[in-house]
Amino acid sequence: MNIAARELTRAGCETIAISGMRAVCDQRAALHFPDIDLLVVSDLHLEKGSSFARRGRLLPPYDTAATLARLASVVEDYAPKTIISLGDSFHDGEGAARLPEPFRDSLIGMMKGRDWFWVAGNHDPDAPDDLPGETVQELAVGGLAFRHEPSKGLVEGEVAGHLHPCARIVQRSRSVRRRCFASDGLRLVMPAFGAFTGSLNVLDRAYKGMFRNGAPTAYMIGTSRVYPIAGSLLRPG
Repeated sequence: MNIAARELTRAGCETIAISGMRAVCDQRAALHFPDIDLLVVSDLHLEKGSSFARRGRLLPPYDTAATLARLASVVEDYAPKTIISLGDSFHDGEGAARLPEPFRDSLIGMMKGRDWFWVAGNHDPDAPDDLPGETVQELAVGGLAFRHEPSKGLVEGEVAGHLHPCARIVQRSRSVRRRCFASDGLRLVMPAFGAFTGSLNVLDRAYKGMFRNGAPTAYMIGTSRVYPIAGSLLRPG
């Protein structure tokens, strides 16, 4: 990838530090570590629509297509050496087996020529059926620990998912709620990448004790860029 393309890709992004490691919060809900050429995504929840359909709840069957299309654009732009999918990559344990062949081929194409790690999640604790890559419970890279569920209490150097963080602010009587990267500089909780995923406000009690000063900085994902919002400006709901 040439320098101009790389700079264009990062135009809407926010560069932060996690335990001293430089990271780029991409507005497509991906995290890139340029110094170690590592890309992280979390909670893709592929085949969520088909999982709901098996239970009699019909959703538009476009979640996997939309999620993989966005993932392909991120992978193409950063061309990373290593990719970590940080758990709940599939919505259930049989999701990979239900993956339609064109989507499977697309995913395998993204994986070709690079190291790919599937971190086990609570929705998909086992290795995905008939897909390459290595399945791990957690992974240590460059002084950071990558796992699906955040540890309780203050932890340095952790990157996790699972909670699907979002943030809410109120400005000029207008409420805005968006997915976000949540970080206090020591650790980071990733936003959900999947097209049909919900979200949980970073002021919810599920995050209690995880961040210094009570609330993290929320790197809110807008339509064209990532906005850093101080914890003091965040609102519940």
